[in-house]
Amino acid sequence: MTQDASHQPYGTPEVPRVAVRGEATLEVDPEIARIGITVSARGTDRRTALEDLTRRNNAVLDLVKSYGDPVEKLETGAFSITPELARHGRGERIRAYHGRVHLTAELNDFTTLGELTTRLADLELTQVDGPWWALRPTSPAHGEARRQAVLEAVQRAREYAAALGSDLAALVELADLGAENAPATFRGAASGAGMQTLAFSAQEDAGTPALDLEPQRQTVYAQVNARFTMTPPQL
Repeated sequence: MTQDASHQPYGTPEVPRVAVRGEATLEVDPEIARIGITVSARGTDRRTALEDLTRRNNAVLDLVKSYGDPVEKLETGAFSITPELARHGRGERIRAYHGRVHLTAELNDFTTLGELTTRLADLELTQVDGPWWALRPTSPAHGEARRQAVLEAVQRAREYAAALGSDLAALVELADLGAENAPATFRGAASGAGMQTLAFSAQEDAGTPALDLEPQRQTVYAQVNARFTMTPPQL
């Protein structure tokens, strides 16, 4: 029995194949920004440290929640209460207790972000890290990058065929790069890219003006492999 050439893993003189890669890179504005918040407390006994930490943590939560819809997520990460041993003397004499709570807030309004960041940094023993700019996983930019990568693959294959006096006949395969053996290659900004880290610590003075934060544009990148059959070339 013979198998149709379009189903063979390689081309034939009658039904040649062309394999190409399509790529697309987009620069788009971020949709969300994340900040990390660390609340600290120190006391000579465990209860005092815990009470101060609880009070400051509640102040942070109340402040962030007061902004309403611009805050899409507010999550508590790690909590710790750590004894500090005295450097001198015998035995395990505890000098103080250090408490920390780490929180993460995600916002979609960057004007609110600047104001909230400043107000958080003005709280007692509160540190703010970030912002980390990002796109949502459901952002239309991802789909647009994929579409452009496919169009680029078709255009490249058509140019190769035209150079041989041929035309594209049919699509045989379309796959994300590496999809045959590994998860699809599709990414937004590379790890560490599209991120900007600023750290703020609480200050004694009040009335600090809101920060004017400029969003950092994000890179969306897509790659596809495509295989087409062609009409016989005019060599």
